[in-house]
Amino acid sequence: MSLSHSDRAQTLIEALPYIQNYTGKTVVVKYGGNAMISEELRTAVISDIILLSLVGIRVVVVHGGGPEISAMLKKIGKDSRFVDGLRYTDQETMDIVQQVLCGKVNKDLVATLNRTGGRAIGLCGMDGGLFQARKLDEKYGLVGEITQVDPRPVEDSVNAGYIPVVSTVAQGADGATAYNINADTAAAKLAIALGAEKLILLTDVRGLLRDPKDEDTLIPQVHPSDVPGLVKDGVIQGGMIPKVDCCVEAVRSGVRRAHILDGRIPHSILIEMLSNAGVGTMIF
Repeated sequence: MSLSHSDRAQTLIEALPYIQNYTGKTVVVKYGGNAMISEELRTAVISDIILLSLVGIRVVVVHGGGPEISAMLKKIGKDSRFVDGLRYTDQETMDIVQQVLCGKVNKDLVATLNRTGGRAIGLCGMDGGLFQARKLDEKYGLVGEITQVDPRPVEDSVNAGYIPVVSTVAQGADGATAYNINADTAAAKLAIALGAEKLILLTDVRGLLRDPKDEDTLIPQVHPSDVPGLVKDGVIQGGMIPKVDCCVEAVRSGVRRAHILDGRIPHSILIEMLSNAGVGTMIF
């Protein structure tokens, strides 16, 4: 069904107060999951990011790359291994993580943004000491816990008119090594350091569901104080626990809103930010 001219005008009018509210403010988007793999969804996310940037919103992209890392490991005959949901990262795997995230995935994403009309620049967590980390736990190998964030490389890029695209490899603070960092965690830490207005985590589910098996049970809003009870009741479980924890930490540290959005919905970022019809779960 095609929209009438009046409907199109109403959509733009509806977006105006949101644009006015967010112009000049920083939004950190964690980009991963199906939104990176599907060409249709990838195109939609790229378009959303460029549009937000063009209307004066300071967009920072933090990306994952799990499927690409797994594919490269498979090419060299190495199995992917996970411990508590985190990729076990020995030195050989860390070399692949660094090559894939800081190299191919980051630069492909930058090139796509630039080809589509944006001005993007690629950074990794080791550039300018952006992320420093120490080993999280021996059982995970070279997986790091961020100890310090220096947001100046990102701030300088944004101030120069670029969309920073950040890969989540950190410089070791406890030795001459690099660490693999969970992308949700890195995005939250960076949002805090930047004093961001919003943190958006794109996921492969509708958001936080009261019944994880029923997507019609979406919980649209959650306060940090609600989280312990939801964990106790089993509403927040499995891989959703660290995502919610990242959002809670961000909000408690000054980020105004954190969102867990369904990256499978085309233009979910625009729908959330520039319309009355929010999608996903907002933590505030």
